[in-house]
Amino acid sequence: MDTRSPEQRRRIMQAVKSRNTRPEVLVRSLLHAQGYRFRLHRNDLPGKPDIVLPKYRKIILVHGCFWHAHGCAKGQPPKSRQDYWLPKLAANVRRDTAKTGQLEAMGWTVLVVWQCQTRDRAALAERLQQFVDES
Repeated sequence: MDTRSPEQRRRIMQAVKSRNTRPEVLVRSLLHAQGYRFRLHRNDLPGKPDIVLPKYRKIILVHGCFWHAHGCAKGQPPKSRQDYWLPKLAANVRRDTAKTGQLEAMGWTVLVVWQCQTRDRAALAERLQQFVDES
């Protein structure tokens, strides 16, 4: 059972952003510090990817663990209203897979960075640099 009132839950859900999230801003900051230049949310590409590095033909998707059903502790579905949440999260995963496939078919290389992977900044910075620099 939900511990919040419907009004509280509505306000919480309205506050969730789809762009410029804390993990996304962190990834952008690390890339910028490494000297990479990128475009944000290009609407001419499938799914409007979070970060596009056109020079390298690379795309970085920054996924929230909950919304994209990651297997970590933050990615667990809620215990209440599972008849709503399970199909919704499954649809998000299907959409992510389809959009990634479309991007790869267009010749882009895609990296997914999960919200839980942004805790270790040094490891993330190294992973980002390796991804962008690999040919």
